Amino acid sequence: MSLEAFNRSQPLTLGVELELQLVNTHDYDLAPYAEDMLRLMLKNPLPGSVVPEMTNSMIEVSTGVCHSSSEVLGQLSQIRDALVRSADKLNIAVVGGGTHPFQQWHERRIYDKPRFQELSQLYGYLSKQFTIFGQHVHVGCPSADEALVMLHRMSRYIPHFIALSASSPYVQGHDTAFDSARLNSVFAFPLSGRAPCVLTWDQFEQYFDKMTRTGVVKSMKDFYWDIRPKPEFGTIEIRVFDTPLTIERAAALAGFVQSLAAWFLAEEPFTPSEDDYLVYTYNRFQACRFGMDAVYVDPATGSHMLLREHIVQTIDHIARHAGAHGASGALQMLRGEASAGRNDARWLRERMRDEQLLAEVSRQASLRFRGEPL
Repeated sequence: MSLEAFNRSQPLTLGVELELQLVNTHDYDLAPYAEDMLRLMLKNPLPGSVVPEMTNSMIEVSTGVCHSSSEVLGQLSQIRDALVRSADKLNIAVVGGGTHPFQQWHERRIYDKPRFQELSQLYGYLSKQFTIFGQHVHVGCPSADEALVMLHRMSRYIPHFIALSASSPYVQGHDTAFDSARLNSVFAFPLSGRAPCVLTWDQFEQYFDKMTRTGVVKSMKDFYWDIRPKPEFGTIEIRVFDTPLTIERAAALAGFVQSLAAWFLAEEPFTPSEDDYLVYTYNRFQACRFGMDAVYVDPATGSHMLLREHIVQTIDHIARHAGAHGASGALQMLRGEASAGRNDARWLRERMRDEQLLAEVSRQASLRFRGEPL
């Protein structure tokens, strides 16, 4: 099976996908209502799409092609409002966050879709443990070669994306001590982690051909990389974000990605190399474990600094590009959060400290997703 051609897309366009929790309004545990939600959502003319995910207590929503983070927010607002109306009819709630804080994975059921059933047969219990919730951000690239260069430039900022979006401190009723425990489940899968450091599409096609000859890979969907090219869309897809608790944060993260990409295309600030990945796994672990308090090792200089300080420096450095794409407000919100060492994982822990009941934490998180003040 050969790799499909890299389609043309408008550079710096955005697409956002959000995997979301469906919970009952009795004890706020996950509820198997995906099919009912999909049926009700079909009645709403909306941008993007709403589709099932691996288990039947989760759904994925996506925007159409957007040109700015404000357009992302506009589309997500329409989708969110339709989700809330549909959930209210079913007496359930929709919640963000990278993990449900107390669901038991063995109680989950695989959604009845051929690909999900095949994955369940292949991966066994890992499939049910994949009841985790992420945000994916696509950004349009001018060409196949430039997509690969952008992918590897963007890889330096994987820790920033993890810390800013981290919202999965609790798993099966326990505080994991991680800000993003969700990614530990992703890392269990073969072909997760980083893409090979090749910078031309010809080289990538050679790599893909070798992988398909082994029989391990049939399509790009078999790669669970942190960032992967999506040739059918003409994009790269960043996959390390936890689903935020609010659509406003989801849109802001898309604005951060777009501003970084604009900087890369306009200034070509550095040429990626294999040596960038010497500290990649360490930086990623630090961001998952400690969030904003992580240590970030600069792959170019080897210098160490607090990740939240590097986030602030990065946002200040790309401010001009953010302004050109209408993302200044979004990035200033993220900058303020980073300066204060705040993210959704911290909010969840603060709620748990105050309430001492994870069901109440989930209830309050569902109100945040609705956009209601607490």
